Order: sequence, then C-alpha cells, then structure tokens
Amino acid sequence: MRKALYLILIGGLTLTSCGTKKKIAELEKQNKECQDLLNSATVKLNLCLTEKESLSQQNEYLKKNNTELINNVGNMTTLTKQGAQNIEKALETIKEKDLKISRMQDALTKKDSVTLALVTSLKSSVGLSDPDINVNVDKGVVFISIADKLLFKSGSYVVSDKAKEVLAKVAKVINDKPTFECMVEGHTDNVPFTGNSVLTDNWDLSVKRSTAIVRVLTKDLGVKPSQLIAAGRGEYIPLVENKTAENRATNRRTRIVILPKIDEFYEMIEKEMKKQ
Repeated sequence: MRKALYLILIGGLTLTSCGTKKKIAELEKQNKECQDLLNSATVKLNLCLTEKESLSQQNEYLKKNNTELINNVGNMTTLTKQGAQNIEKALETIKEKDLKISRMQDALTKKDSVTLALVTSLKSSVGLSDPDINVNVDKGVVFISIADKLLFKSGSYVVSDKAKEVLAKVAKVINDKPTFECMVEGHTDNVPFTGNSVLTDNWDLSVKRSTAIVRVLTKDLGVKPSQLIAAGRGEYIPLVENKTAENRATNRRTRIVILPKIDEFYEMIEKEMKKQ
C-alpha cells in the first residue's frame, strides 16, 4: 500500500515538474519578446530625442534668422525711402544744372549776336575793310588793331600820311562818344632795336609810336586828350611766335582799346540790334 502511494506521489510530482517547465519556457519566450520590443522602443526613442534636439536647434536658428530678416526689411525700407529722396534730390540738381546750361547757351548765343552786331557797327562807322585792320569786342571792350605797315616805316615813330586817313576814321568813333576812354598800345616784334640818341630799345619804340598816334588824334583830329591813354607793350605780348618775317609783321601793330561805359555800351548794342 505504501509502495503504491509512493509511486502515485512520484508520478504526480513528475507531471507537475513538466507543466512548470513549459510555463517557464513560455514565460521566457514572452520575456524575450518584451525585451526585444523594449530594445526597439529604446532605439526609436533615442532617434526621436536626437531628431528633437536637431529640430530644436533648427527652430532657434529659424527664429534668429526670422528676426534678422524682419530687421533687414525695416532697414531696407528706410534705405529705400532715403534712396528715393536722394534720387529725387539728384534729379532736381540735374534739372537746375540743365536750366543753367540752357541759360548759358542762350546767353552765349545772344552774346555772339551782340558782338557781331557791335563789330559790324564799328566797322561801318570807321569804314574799315582793310585786312590789316581788325575790330573785335571782348567783355564790353572794343579793340581796333592796325598793322604798323599802315602807320610807320620800319624803325620809325613818325606817323605816315596814309595812317592819318585811317586814324581820322577812328577819331570819328571816339568823338561820337565823348565819355569813352581809349588806350593806344604800341607793339613791336622781337628784333633788337639798335638804338639812337632818343630810343634805347623796342619798348622805347613802342611807347614813342603810341604817343605819336595820341598826338595825331588830339592835335590833328580833335580828340580830347582826357579820353586818351598812351601805352607801350614792346615785344612782350606777341600774337604769334617771331619765327618768320610774316609773323614778325603780324606782331608789329598798334592796338586802340576803346573802353565805353557799360550803359552806353549796351545802348550801342541795342541800337545795332534793332537794325537786324
């Protein structure tokens, strides 16, 4: 009986042990699956955390960049307004300059017309058509230049008879304007003057020629001495280089500078312009 009971007990324990092993094996399998799931979840969590950090950094960068862009937009708006104002000022300046240039061009055109009219008037009054006599106007001053071959012999300061005919016409212009002043300038070439008991050099000769013409204008042609100025410039203001005989002849000249008062000068211009 005892032996039978012992065998039953042993059999029961054996059955129980086998069932436990199966459960343990099943639990271990489930544990392994859970561990695998946990490991996979851990890996995914770590990836998510890394991505989150990266996204956080990008977010901060974008915020900073956005702030800078907003500031730049504000600066660009300010610069655009300032640029527009500068452009507007520049355009106004250009307009003013264009207007000034236009006025200057008109003035120059008018000046050229006036100068031509005045020269024509003087030539008409003096009756000069000789190529050795030039009349021009510059800044309200009238210049009549006469070649010395019409006035003097070489090295002489004695006024020729032919010169007196020319000077009579110049005297007419001066006498018609009693308030004008006239300066008579003598000019020579650079050939050295040999000198004599009266003259020392070209400067002396130029002054002597000037005073000789002044005497003809006052004593013979009735010009008031108070209107005249005698001056000698010698060889020091040549028109061309004294390299040829022709050039030296050009430089030997007497220039009569007529200095009108401004109001009379423009009166003369106005009268001549009305004839146009």
